[in-house]
Amino acid sequence: MSHRIAFLKGHGTENDFVILPDPENALELSPAAVAALCDRRAGIGGDGLLRVVRSAAHPEARAMADRAEWFMDYRNSDGSIAEMCGNGVRVFARYLQRAGHVTEGDLAVATRGGVKSVHIAKPVPNSGSPEGDITVGMGKALLPEGDITVSVGELTWPARNVNMGNPHAVAFVDDLAQAGNLLSPPPVSPATAYPHGVNVEFVVDRAPRHVALRVHERGSGETRSCGTGACAVAVAAARRDGLDPGRTGTPVTYTVDVPGGRLTVTERPDGEIEMSGPAVIVAEGEIDTLWLETVSKRA
Repeated sequence: MSHRIAFLKGHGTENDFVILPDPENALELSPAAVAALCDRRAGIGGDGLLRVVRSAAHPEARAMADRAEWFMDYRNSDGSIAEMCGNGVRVFARYLQRAGHVTEGDLAVATRGGVKSVHIAKPVPNSGSPEGDITVGMGKALLPEGDITVSVGELTWPARNVNMGNPHAVAFVDDLAQAGNLLSPPPVSPATAYPHGVNVEFVVDRAPRHVALRVHERGSGETRSCGTGACAVAVAAARRDGLDPGRTGTPVTYTVDVPGGRLTVTERPDGEIEMSGPAVIVAEGEIDTLWLETVSKRA
């Protein structure tokens, strides 16, 4: 018998997501089902899927329930599970606000990358947007040692290894077109540096403390934006520029242009990183469970 499952669609700087409210963790989502939902021709379409679950109802988040009521169960568009998604957290928070679970101000969101602090700002008068930006505390960046290179065709660049709860290889290039089509993962060496794959960012300078990027997201291909990638790029650019807030005691802020818009990333002296940007819910509807059950059985 066919039933209906509610869904929404949202994006943060055009990094778009299917949103499935599932407070009691009742849905079983196979990788095939997630991939079908994220399919832009045969499904709803998205760079990933955000399942909204109460932390107390999910075994991976139960230990965080005393700090964060809601858990973001994030999946890449190929159905694989990911630790974190910076743009996804902002869209997740916007959904919670839209659904009446939270209001403007501070909240905490549980993720596989830990509990993230979020601030929903009030709308700015005359900004042209009815909603304020959302700021996410992204945690601290880890900078693993070791030489990394990224290649596209005959070109090879040195890259900075940055971990934002998920792995990134950041390469500074002369022209973003050098990144190619980014349909397939760019080769990274040594492969042993990223046993579970890596997000790869190609970066150019626009102005002092202002960069632009293109990104291949692990499990999703090229996306219009990547929040953790923007943070990784800001940290890599700061170190390249000789800036380390932990040593100077002064926060460092970079403007990061992504194909889908603009993000602002600040690294504080204590190492904590904050990312601010827009988040928009664009649609909502229903999924036919018979269709979902059918695609869930695919190999």
